[in-house]
Amino acid sequence: MSALENRPVTVIGAGIGGLTAALALARRGAQVTVLERAPELGEVGAGIQISANAVRVLDALGLGTALDGAALRTDAVQLNDERGRRVLRMDLRAHRPEARFLLIHRARLIGLLANAARQAGVTIQLGVTAADTDGLTIAADGLRSTYRAALNGQQVPFFTGQTAWRALIPDPGGAPVAQVFMTARRHLVSYPLPGCLRNIVAVEERPDWQDEGWSHPGDPDRLRAAFAGMGGPVPGWLAQVDHTHLWGLFRHPVAARWHDDRLALLGDAAHPTLPFLAQGAGMAIEDAWTLAACLDVIPDQPQALARYQALRQPRVTRIVDAANANARNYHFGGVIRIGAHSVLRVADRLAPSLMPGRFDWLYDFDPVGQIP
Repeated sequence: MSALENRPVTVIGAGIGGLTAALALARRGAQVTVLERAPELGEVGAGIQISANAVRVLDALGLGTALDGAALRTDAVQLNDERGRRVLRMDLRAHRPEARFLLIHRARLIGLLANAARQAGVTIQLGVTAADTDGLTIAADGLRSTYRAALNGQQVPFFTGQTAWRALIPDPGGAPVAQVFMTARRHLVSYPLPGCLRNIVAVEERPDWQDEGWSHPGDPDRLRAAFAGMGGPVPGWLAQVDHTHLWGLFRHPVAARWHDDRLALLGDAAHPTLPFLAQGAGMAIEDAWTLAACLDVIPDQPQALARYQALRQPRVTRIVDAANANARNYHFGGVIRIGAHSVLRVADRLAPSLMPGRFDWLYDFDPVGQIP
């Protein structure tokens, strides 16, 4: 019998990480309640990339067929210079033909998770503020988590000097490729989404800053002005932007303490990350599976929570560090940029599997096969 059978668990937060945790726990017999302060499910934001490491978890939870119907399968990631010329193409299908990398709207993924969780017996309560609960509490309440502060004290994040813009535009159906356009002190990422949409995230270095979060309204004309020097398809994409949000990018340390005897942190509450490796949601999905697996096979709850942190902390720290490095690499200027792009172009031509292979440690990881 599972150690989770009929155990009461409360999940704080109905985002991707919280709902994945609720589903994973309910599948193992737990009695799960999700508390969400927002009056309805969904997230401000738009597209999200889900890489193979996280897709393996969603498949194991029974969402594979639904995902394939709601997402696009990514063919490649392509790096371009500011004129839109190819620097490097990482062909994901050729390098990992058995692995699925997906492009999906956040709200669609949340809807799939919520429906599956409810079918598994999870109770989702909307428009409620978390209070003291019986049993285990899982804090998936994001980078402003009050539970993280309770375990680790107040921490002041470091502003990176970068501000990100997010927008959605109509797209008649571009190839399922995530494209990055790089120039000095700024870069832009774009990829198509189901429903004839295109997701755009543009990051610039600027002396002022915006608060964290995705809900701050931005000025489309200022976005266009900031990225006016970029070529290729970028000007045409930006011309279609009529609504945008922006937010400041901050570095947070990975939490030193993830749990006490009755509480566990998950996702951004434990390890917020910069968006330059597309792993924020992926890490939360991995967390959810690992936490449920540890609680399933280790009857002593404090020991199970300690094992969860021991398994997850080294990996997420490596991912966060790699995302921090990309924040620098995308924004090289002058001679450094010319040299770096030249090296990448040579690798692209002579060793096309070299760059995808650098991330085997990330994408080939299988949380489902990990033994707690």
